[in-house]
Amino acid sequence: MTNGSFSDKVKGTVNKVKGETKDQIGNATNDPSLQAEGKFDKLKGEAQKKIGELKDKISDNNNR
Repeated sequence: MTNGSFSDKVKGTVNKVKGETKDQIGNATNDPSLQAEGKFDKLKGEAQKKIGELKDKISDNNNR
């Protein structure tokens, strides 16, 4: 695992948690804007996590 891939995975997890929190607060307070922001953050986090996983695969293939 490279430092870049680890960093992407951590950032992805943080964004997913932040997004879920915003989504839930938006839902509880009936704030569609905050819910949308939360959903966007969750998607952004998932993308960052996938980028980290892809970097790991590339690194593993280059080390063979």
